[in-house]
Amino acid sequence: MRPITLDGFDAKFAADDDPWSTFTGHDEVVKRRAILRAMGPGPWGRILEIAAGNGSNSVAIARRALRLDATEATASGTALVAKALAQRQRARAIRLAVPARLPRARYDIIVVAEVIYYLNERDMAQTARDVAAALRPGGTLVLAHHRVDYPDFAQHAANLQRAFLAATRRRWQVRVGRRTGRWIVLACRPDDGVQERRSCGNL
Repeated sequence: MRPITLDGFDAKFAADDDPWSTFTGHDEVVKRRAILRAMGPGPWGRILEIAAGNGSNSVAIARRALRLDATEATASGTALVAKALAQRQRARAIRLAVPARLPRARYDIIVVAEVIYYLNERDMAQTARDVAAALRPGGTLVLAHHRVDYPDFAQHAANLQRAFLAATRRRWQVRVGRRTGRWIVLACRPDDGVQERRSCGNL
């Protein structure tokens, strides 16, 4: 594998508003619905979206948020997210490359989609810890990632969401929202020790 750089992502978004057809592709629409189901109907107070790309998920997520912080690492991507959210007064696009200090101290929902395999192991682990620290007690972490490798990944996709959860150094209750041969969506809640913890298994 040859990992794509932020400059590479920036160039893709600058050349094409939707380089992976995430707004219109059928598989992406199905995945987006799975993400929304994993979040729950809401409305939720504060939602953080990490690596918002071109904002294709941000628009749907914003409908369930009183406040949405949609972060994106590239300049061109952040501009696309801002454009997508232009009619949502309580949503904002923020340029942020993880790992980094998150925009707010606490969130009710955090959505991390299509990003962790682009990070090296150290950066992924730090991001995992930062996300876990920002999720309020009783909040939900939604993970949505491919299960198969692509040539531009920095890490292999198989079992990587399990590694991300392990890197948080916390225990989680994990529910599979949707699984296909190519991707999986998880709804994860910090384990308070009262309810039975479900194993991450081969997630």
